[in-house]
Amino acid sequence: MKGKKGIPFVKMHGIGNDYIYLDALRGERPDYLEEDKIPDLSRKISNRNFGVGSDGLILILPSEIADFRMRIFNADGSEAKMCGNGIRCVGKYVYDLGFTTKKEISVETNSGIKYLHLTIGENGVESVTVDMGSPKFKRGEIPATGEKEEEMNDQQISSGQKEFKVTGVSMGNPHGVIFSHEVDDLNLPEIGPGLEKNSVWPDRANIEFVKVVNKDELKVRVWERGSDETLACGTGACASAVASYRKGLTNSEVTIHLQGGDLKVRYDEKNNRVMMTGGATFICSGIYYPDGKIEN
Repeated sequence: MKGKKGIPFVKMHGIGNDYIYLDALRGERPDYLEEDKIPDLSRKISNRNFGVGSDGLILILPSEIADFRMRIFNADGSEAKMCGNGIRCVGKYVYDLGFTTKKEISVETNSGIKYLHLTIGENGVESVTVDMGSPKFKRGEIPATGEKEEEMNDQQISSGQKEFKVTGVSMGNPHGVIFSHEVDDLNLPEIGPGLEKNSVWPDRANIEFVKVVNKDELKVRVWERGSDETLACGTGACASAVASYRKGLTNSEVTIHLQGGDLKVRYDEKNNRVMMTGGATFICSGIYYPDGKIEN
């Protein structure tokens, strides 16, 4: 394919939460990463029938204030502030591909700088622990409508003909946590959009349906803002763990069972910090042709 033109990409997943990663670390940014082109690129490349297929697009960029910077775009083209599974994959990407030799790195995100500890094995990075920062509970910080200084705790929200009690938590992005005795049989495509886009959320929200298995385990399904149901959500796992602990339902360290796999989450209540540990996996690399043509 001499003279071919396209977009080099790497596809990775964090326990099933899959993203397309574009490397913008090597100098001048290409024209397809011009600011006004990125949302459309994210929509097209994320399409599972006509693109590569993913929950969204992540750009890995230089940073003036951290070791690296990442920007996250959902499958609908909207930009997200933070992604726990995505940032673990960024850690594996930059270490395994030789952009750093450090096992402690910092990554600039739209919700601040996050700090990663990389656990290295025979095949590179085996797991990543992320300091996810401080959860926020006040409506003005989530954000959610209502009195800005109040917490959002078990607020009744409707979707279709059903009512749900929702607890609001921000992990750098808005989450609505709903506790349920059973999560497997929920019709998320039916109820998810109404909850995500409810008027209580000025910027929409990620929705987590949480079953308390015991004091040390949660089972969680995720309706992700801008991407519909996903197999996992790192910030959603953290929001679920924090909400469960504050309600006295679990201990401060729990295993979160998501459809794509497990995450370990520890909440340090004294310092109001959340630590999340999980894996990151390469899937494939290739060239994406936005217009479906190879130019010679």
